[in-house]
Amino acid sequence: MTKYPLLKTIDDPAALRSLDRRALKQLADELRAFVLESVSRTGGHLSSNLGTVELTIALHYVFNTPHDRIVWDVGHQTYPHKILTGRRAAMATLRQQGGLSGFPRRCESEYDAFGTAHSSTSISAALGMALASRLKDESRFCIAVIGDGAMSAGMAFEAMNHAGVCDDLPLIVVLNDNDMSISPAVGALNRYLARLMSGRFYAAAKKGVETVLRVAPPVLEFARRFEEHAKGMVVPATLFEALGFNYIGPIDGHDLDSLIPTLNNLKALKGPQFLHVVTKKGQGYKLAEADPVLYHAPGQFNPLDGVQPKSARRSAARKTYTQVFGEWLCEAAARDARIVGITPAMREGSGLVEFERRFPERYYDVGIAEQHALTLAGGLAVEGLKPVVAIYSTFLQRAYDQLIHDIALQKLPVVFAIDRAGVVGADGATHMGAYDLAFLRCIPNLTVMAASDENECWQMLNTAAQLNGPAAVRYPRGSGPGAPVFKHARALPIGRGEMRRESAQPCGQRIAILAFGTMVAQSLIAAEQLDASVANMRFVKPLDQTLVVQLAQTHDALVTVEEGCVMGGAGSACIESLLAHGIERPMLQLGLSDRFIDHGDPARLLTDHGLDGEGIAQAIQNRFSSAAQRFSKRVA
Repeated sequence: MTKYPLLKTIDDPAALRSLDRRALKQLADELRAFVLESVSRTGGHLSSNLGTVELTIALHYVFNTPHDRIVWDVGHQTYPHKILTGRRAAMATLRQQGGLSGFPRRCESEYDAFGTAHSSTSISAALGMALASRLKDESRFCIAVIGDGAMSAGMAFEAMNHAGVCDDLPLIVVLNDNDMSISPAVGALNRYLARLMSGRFYAAAKKGVETVLRVAPPVLEFARRFEEHAKGMVVPATLFEALGFNYIGPIDGHDLDSLIPTLNNLKALKGPQFLHVVTKKGQGYKLAEADPVLYHAPGQFNPLDGVQPKSARRSAARKTYTQVFGEWLCEAAARDARIVGITPAMREGSGLVEFERRFPERYYDVGIAEQHALTLAGGLAVEGLKPVVAIYSTFLQRAYDQLIHDIALQKLPVVFAIDRAGVVGADGATHMGAYDLAFLRCIPNLTVMAASDENECWQMLNTAAQLNGPAAVRYPRGSGPGAPVFKHARALPIGRGEMRRESAQPCGQRIAILAFGTMVAQSLIAAEQLDASVANMRFVKPLDQTLVVQLAQTHDALVTVEEGCVMGGAGSACIESLLAHGIERPMLQLGLSDRFIDHGDPARLLTDHGLDGEGIAQAIQNRFSSAAQRFSKRVA
């Protein structure tokens, strides 16, 4: 018997639309099984994709894609979409270097109408497409599929506020309501949606109408039109209708017999439409249904056994930086009642689970609302508290104005624990933490530190918490080199680096490597080959200018190494310092190149950028050819 017999006949949505509607249930079962099998082999996002199988089928069945545009918000729920749009065989390469992205990408398929990965952009993008179609006199539907977690961000409502006055626009917003973002959804909007779904009077009235329709099919269309108006009498005027949308729902997002007729009806209505669809994360796989957070983005696993807990012995030996931060925050909060923790919907990813359990009254998950998270921290700081904002480097980009205007300008003592700094791997270009050093170091009043190991991360967090102003500590995804963490409350001297290795070479051959954060360990490997000096700079701002000048005066060439973009980064700060002191020295800046970095294994990506020990040594050898003979002997 052929595995996935129906799914294997679908290479594009046109083939899907040729199917008899009665075959779609079998297709959904096969597609869900294929997603589970595929993700268990490659790793990736699972719960969200299992939850959107029927919705994806219905959208491509009803709408003429790619002519009609489907814009997926965030995009981590688009594996069924990829499979149905000609990429089924390539799923074996998902999130691997040179393979399929885990998110929609316009360069990957004409069916990926808009590149995504960060939340709450879909309505704005779909609205832009719909307006463009009207200006070009083209007839097409533009559909934004957005989750209830992403609806918590202000950008979604900014877009709806605009779209609501476009009375004749063929724009459809599908709210995929699964009561989850990544962490459980929070906030007043989530409560509001729950009230809509649990409205007994509305549900009972709707069930009564459906009972009547079964015995009087000819009045079906009249009743549907009547319901559009009558629902306002049983459900008080909804927020979405107040914004100018025609609200329909909630309907079962796993019931194709509800989804397809409803979507077809929406095509006949004028103006912006809002369809509220209720789905279940992990649908069809009991383990993921029971724990959608665990199965949000698992690595490889056996579907029969499920995701297995990591070895306690292994986790004890090599803590992740996220674990170090989580432990530090709990200990800091136990010592200081002013410490509060803030996360924009990343409780698990940022290591705040234990902090929420121990200090629930001092824990704030604001939902997917990075801008609000920072200004909230500013308000707390004004009143004498010590906010700690746990945020990924890539998400901090979304709140840059608030960082400058609401925090740094007012010199407010907010600690930024910047996780996933540098190369992150499988999530690709949208999630790379390549730019934080460059965009942070230009902000006045802000202290910026980069941790070289787990113990230094702890010390830097202590330092940040004791400053009377804003401070950022950046650290990478995953484990460090395994340095033991000494849990004390001491702070580092501000703006002071340290020497980690001294060159024994004579004058005329001395190279100094100025390493930042994660690059200290790799620089030491290179230095052993070249007999170079290595400084752990620690602070990007304020830079240890005394150490930079000293190294320039005692060495013949300087090399800066950072796991961040070269342009405007920490190396640029060193060059600016030397220029300010009137010192000229041969310089080499190593870091991430001026291009977006695709998904792949983090270690391989760093090697490709020459940021492993061998690559650093080779780059130094190539740059400073006057010492080539000495270097070549040692590199060999």
